Amino acid sequence: MEKYELIPEQLLRKNICNQDNFFSPSPIEKQLLLSTHDEGYYNNLVNLSLPKLDARQIGFPLSDTLIMREHIIAQGTIQNTHYAQQHGISMNIAGGTHHAFRDRPGAFCMLNDQAIAANYLIDNNLAKRVMIVDLDVHQGDGTASIFEHQDSVFTLSFHVQKNYPFKKENSDFDLPLEDHTGDQTYLKALKNHLPRLVDAFEPDFIFYLAGVDVLKTDKLGRLGLSTEGCKARDRFVLTFCKRHNIPVQVSMGGGYSVHLKDIIDAHSNTFELAQDLFF
Repeated sequence: MEKYELIPEQLLRKNICNQDNFFSPSPIEKQLLLSTHDEGYYNNLVNLSLPKLDARQIGFPLSDTLIMREHIIAQGTIQNTHYAQQHGISMNIAGGTHHAFRDRPGAFCMLNDQAIAANYLIDNNLAKRVMIVDLDVHQGDGTASIFEHQDSVFTLSFHVQKNYPFKKENSDFDLPLEDHTGDQTYLKALKNHLPRLVDAFEPDFIFYLAGVDVLKTDKLGRLGLSTEGCKARDRFVLTFCKRHNIPVQVSMGGGYSVHLKDIIDAHSNTFELAQDLFF
């Protein structure tokens, strides 16, 4: 998608970031993926031999280039975890592939980057209790399914009830929202639920999926947040992590507004807040 090229250009142009703030990950190794994805599914994916029904679920024509992109995104999120533990926060311009299940793809998602990185932290004793805060407008059904029976990872999802996926999975905490929910109701719910859930679970690492498809201008979202409301959402989550000394990795997730500028501005706001709050 074009936004992945335009976001870093805007960050540099507006002096939010400099060139030294960026890194280019290598493709992830297969063994790191197998903590999260079934080997049979993975082999079919890389060999371009997925069942036709699964291939249709992706929403893009299946290709070696597309699969390589997923490998790079996943490795980027793993590298983000190390930077986050060093500096408090780290960001993936892409990622948020939360519709990828253990054994099948989902809308635009083939390898679940934050789930892979969460398992990486747990498996390597780099974290004991991980929370995934998914504020993309769509439920993170793949993520919820992957961790449904894993006590060391807590999944939280705010999403529109009457939106994709139409069959929801069970996150540890789901908040289904009505169509056109606006800034005030959304932010009140976030400020009520996130602190108490963090207090109860006590994570030592947080993954944040900061989808901007919550905007009222989004073609696929059905929520009613303004650009300022979306920025206030990010400010609350990032400030909370900073105040409680919990490292946070941020993946950008969805954004499908009619005007590309709205998407780029909203994603750039997330990066700008990160710089202002942590550096």
